[in-house]
Amino acid sequence: MNGSILTRSAPEPPRTVAVGDDPDQVLELWPDGDAGRPLVALVHGGFWRPRFDRAHLRPMAAALNALGLPVASVEYRRRPGHPDAAVADVLAGLRAAHAHAGPVVAVGHSAGGHLVLHAAAVEPSLLRATVPLAPVADLALADADDLGDGAVRAFLGTAADDRPDLDPAAGPSPSGPVTIVHGDADDRVPLSVSRSYAGRHPSARLVELAGCDHFALVDPLSPAWTTVTREILAAAA
Repeated sequence: MNGSILTRSAPEPPRTVAVGDDPDQVLELWPDGDAGRPLVALVHGGFWRPRFDRAHLRPMAAALNALGLPVASVEYRRRPGHPDAAVADVLAGLRAAHAHAGPVVAVGHSAGGHLVLHAAAVEPSLLRATVPLAPVADLALADADDLGDGAVRAFLGTAADDRPDLDPAAGPSPSGPVTIVHGDADDRVPLSVSRSYAGRHPSARLVELAGCDHFALVDPLSPAWTTVTREILAAAA
């Protein structure tokens, strides 16, 4: 499996809703789902960098919607050195999703996994459960290992140790259920990052997938998709 999901075409969402004045402050909505199912809010990755946006999660959103889940995909401002904008936008998107459908299941991939873990810790009332996929869950470790060619430092505008308030590993444990899914063949965000988070937050459950790379977790055509959907559906049950 490779990064082909980043460029794979997919249908436009049925609806897009603004949650702020910036073009990046929006929710994409796939609103129809089975009665009583909670909304699944997706937060994309890309190491918080401007060139990666929500479009590459559209195949995932459509596939989850086909399983009977209403889906929202949260976009956020990706401005190097201005991490609080991204954090604020994800919280605003989750608040809008909560206002629309009640507590949501937050699913974040990579940098999006970092953002949903942070949201789960600081505003747990928004979330029914959190399912991070290959998350950058320990900013200090990711910074020390120079993941993404300095992605953490570029995002924060400083060393991770200077912003422990934005590091899920250093913060309080979320009060709601957290299930992390991570592959042991991930060369973008190594499994050791999720293991570090889980070691500091033992209430989190870590599902390790053998032979699974970084992008397989958000690819409906990958062998990992069965496990990903099982965990999301369990969180939504």
